[in-house]
Amino acid sequence: MVKQKLNFDRAFTFDFAALDNLPRQTIFPVIEYDEKAHRLSGPTLEDVLKTVGAGANASVLLRAIDGYAVRVEAGDLRKYRFIIALRLDERPMALGGLGPLWAVYDADRFPDMAAKPLNQRFGLCPWGLYHIHVAT
Repeated sequence: MVKQKLNFDRAFTFDFAALDNLPRQTIFPVIEYDEKAHRLSGPTLEDVLKTVGAGANASVLLRAIDGYAVRVEAGDLRKYRFIIALRLDERPMALGGLGPLWAVYDADRFPDMAAKPLNQRFGLCPWGLYHIHVAT
């Protein structure tokens, strides 16, 4: 990850099949791109972190292909029950648009998020996710 100027001592890599083999959760949020509810499914971020041995109190930095990065504290990871969406309306998400991976939660189920305008509910949810840095 030299071009992104990212250095690390240890790493764990998932391919699509490995993520797809983890227990899957499904959510139905209204998303800002078309203001409609969609079926999103994939493993919970919590299960992904457990798989790599990250502690329950770990916070993460989520990085998207377009350069967007957001830190999510451990409490928010648990509260919002993020998933790593692999499928949108039962189809794998292609590179571009929201895919191939999207760290997302069902904003409609949380009063603090549902109270926000639709275009402000997903600031913690980078689409085009490619890297998760676990803070220790």
